[in-house]
Amino acid sequence: MREENQHRRLLQALLLGCSLLFSTLPSWAITNLDRIAAIVNDDVITNNELKDEMARIALQIQSRGQQLPPHATLRKQVMERLILTRLQLQKAKESGISISESTLANTINNIAQQNNITTQQLRETLERDGVSFQAFRDDLRQQITLRHLQQRDVINRIFVTEQELQREIKLSGKGSDSRQEVQIQHILLGIKEGASEETIAATRANAEQLIDQLKAGGDFTNLAIQYSDGRRALEGGDLGWYNPSQVPTLFVDALSNMKKGDISSPIRSASGFHIIKLVDEKGINRLVITQSKARHILISTNEVVSDHDARTRLEQLRERIIDGDDFGALAQSHSDDTGSAISGGDLGWVSPGAMVPIFEQQMDELALQEVSQPFRTQFGWHIVQLLDRRDYDSTEEVLQNNALIAVRRKKADEATDLWLRRLRDEAYIDLRLE
Repeated sequence: MREENQHRRLLQALLLGCSLLFSTLPSWAITNLDRIAAIVNDDVITNNELKDEMARIALQIQSRGQQLPPHATLRKQVMERLILTRLQLQKAKESGISISESTLANTINNIAQQNNITTQQLRETLERDGVSFQAFRDDLRQQITLRHLQQRDVINRIFVTEQELQREIKLSGKGSDSRQEVQIQHILLGIKEGASEETIAATRANAEQLIDQLKAGGDFTNLAIQYSDGRRALEGGDLGWYNPSQVPTLFVDALSNMKKGDISSPIRSASGFHIIKLVDEKGINRLVITQSKARHILISTNEVVSDHDARTRLEQLRERIIDGDDFGALAQSHSDDTGSAISGGDLGWVSPGAMVPIFEQQMDELALQEVSQPFRTQFGWHIVQLLDRRDYDSTEEVLQNNALIAVRRKKADEATDLWLRRLRDEAYIDLRLE
């Protein structure tokens, strides 16, 4: 800390010396010099940097069709962004975070591919819009650096509890039982105000008997017409379609655990005992995928094992399997995939997208029990056997994953804001704005 303070005092002395020097220069010379807008620890933000960034942000705001804020407001907000960016870059440098040329090149290639153009076309487009390719590269390198820093110091430290996950699913209204509309039938066995305990008990017993009849196949409409004291008894107890937010509060809890065709237990209210049936529902979008159960043998290549050697070994193993040798036993003794080899090469149930594209393509083309020809991925050479296929409802997993992403994003935003505030509070900042 002492060295840091000495560092800062030295910087301030140098800056003061510069200002004294500038005061001795003629006015025409001073106008060509770039002034200091802010000191950020041992670094500076110049007035030209501030003006350039303000111009860039103003252009972005106008391109979105939005009105520019007052000049002073824009300047203040842009300065704050520059300070936070500079603080993060300083921390990244202290932490040894650097972005390699290959990482930068791959990112630029990905951006070009996402826009269905080549890297050269991307370069030409930027320069046609007045943006130098070098400036684009520098800005991109800076963005990647900040992302890596935040990932290390903030994102990787976020933990999501099961309670937070379930709360998000409930709040989002996107649980596996989410519905846009529900159709309900209703029977009410009424109880008069001030009824005795014996009458209440007898009415409950009648309600439970009706439920037994309904579950045994009794017609809800007929039984509602016969026994219901509800206002829509003559319509067979049909309450029509409801948006979930419009469902009577009395029925909400019961409906949350019901599936289409289910009959509720007796629901007590001041009016008596209610029985409801979930006749139909709309808006449940199930995500059914085709999963493959497979096993494989991997031969990795290295300085000793060439591509030719790996392929030849797998061709020989495939012949042995076709001749009757056990795939699992051969996988245990020959596969370089230590994770699956111990279980005979078993990969379990594989969902679309879980494997690299070439592996998935080879697996999808197989008939049941068929063993593929040897093929190569970035991991080495494989043969794969398809054991089974099934249609699988992955809705719950997708909902859980989406909820996890949503919760992590919320917590990341909060944690990043707090982290940046701390970063700024601990820094030496000297604003030189007029």
